[in-house]
Order: sequence, then structure tokens, then C-alpha cells
Amino acid sequence: MTELLFRADAYARECTATVVSAGPEGVVLDRTVFYAQAGGQPGDTGLLRWNDAEMPVANTVKGADGGVLHQPGEGASLPPVGAEVSAVLDWDRRHRLMRMHTSLHLLCSLIPGAGVTGGQIGAERSRLDFDLAEPPARDWLSGQLTALAAADHPVGERWISEAELDAEPTLVRTLSVQPPRGAGQVRLVRIGAEDAPVDLQPCGGTHVRRTGEIGRITVTKLENKGRQNRRVYLVLED
Repeated sequence: MTELLFRADAYARECTATVVSAGPEGVVLDRTVFYAQAGGQPGDTGLLRWNDAEMPVANTVKGADGGVLHQPGEGASLPPVGAEVSAVLDWDRRHRLMRMHTSLHLLCSLIPGAGVTGGQIGAERSRLDFDLAEPPARDWLSGQLTALAAADHPVGERWISEAELDAEPTLVRTLSVQPPRGAGQVRLVRIGAEDAPVDLQPCGGTHVRRTGEIGRITVTKLENKGRQNRRVYLVLED
């Protein structure tokens, strides 16, 4: 299994690691700061560096048996098995995705009770789909989201057992993607104070430490995707 260093520190930009396997499907390291594509969040990009060589990482995805595949850019050379490499994130892209992901949690907090039927996190634009007959007004959502970000709420996490999650099923907002199970524990991401959170839900992605890092959030479009499905798009200021 690949040790997921971003679980302990989403702000780690690089790490040293040992190559476990390497092939056209990707390079597996014993540890990584790269997030593997999951839950609507894209996989990280960046570089693997060793000796005088480097491999552009075009995407990061989940592999077999808990491994993480760092997929090489077209025509890139692969590091040899057993080599020590530096895994270096495209940090600007990652941090923007962290800001976007945290923004979507804030959006969930403004539409309580509606299940999330789908979503996509992007560097330029993100969206969530809600099981909802009629969403709030676009301008109202933009104003409330920007105010929540500006309030500089702390973002934290804690782990609960799968049994505890089963006892509180309303914590799960996503209808199409369920929290990963099988390890006995589920990670809860909290925005705001522990005793009065703005948002609290299971999530395996990466987030900013405080909402003040997000900046201005603008809802650009509301779409009707079915009788009970409303899509909300948002963007961030650079």
C-alpha cells in the first residue's frame, strides 16, 4: 500500500519516496503527497525527480491493493524500481482544488436536507447536483458563500467508526458516492467550531485549513437537470 501523506498534511508539497513498481499504467511509490482521483476531485499532477531525470505526472489514480498510480506524461521516462525519487506537486493547481472542494462543502451547508446526486471539482469551475425542486437564488447563494468564506472558519477533521456513521446516516450528503468503507473508520471533515459546525460530513478529499483562503465565490449558473435535480455551478476569484 502507498502511504498517503496528504491525509496528515494536505499542505505538504513534496516528499521523498521509493519506487515500488513502474510501468506504462503508472508509477507506484511507497509514500506520496499526490491525491488519487476520487469523489469528484481530480488527481494531482506534478513531477517525479531522480538523479538527473524527471517524469511529468499527468494524473494520479487509485491502483490495486491500495497502491497509488502516478501516471506518466506522454513519452516520459520512468524511474527504475527501487530508486529514491522526489515527488513534487503542482502546488498552485492543488491549492486551487482545495479551495474549490471546501467551497462545495460551504454550498452544501446552504442547502440543508437536500441530497447531493453528483458533483465535479475543477480548477476553473466546480458543480454540485442536488435532489431539489427549486434551489435558492443565484445571487443569494453567491453572497452567502462569499460571506462564509470571509468569516475565516477553521476546517478540521476527526475519525469516527463505521458504526457511528450508521447511527447518524444524515451526515452523508452524497447519494451517488458513499464514503469509503472497509477500514473500520470514516473521516469527517468539519467547517467551523466543533460544537456548532457550519458543515460536517464524511469526505476523503483535500481542503484548506481556513475558509479565508478561498476568497470570493460566485455562483455562475443554475441548471434544471430533471424533475428533482438542480445543478449549481460556482467559480472562484484568482
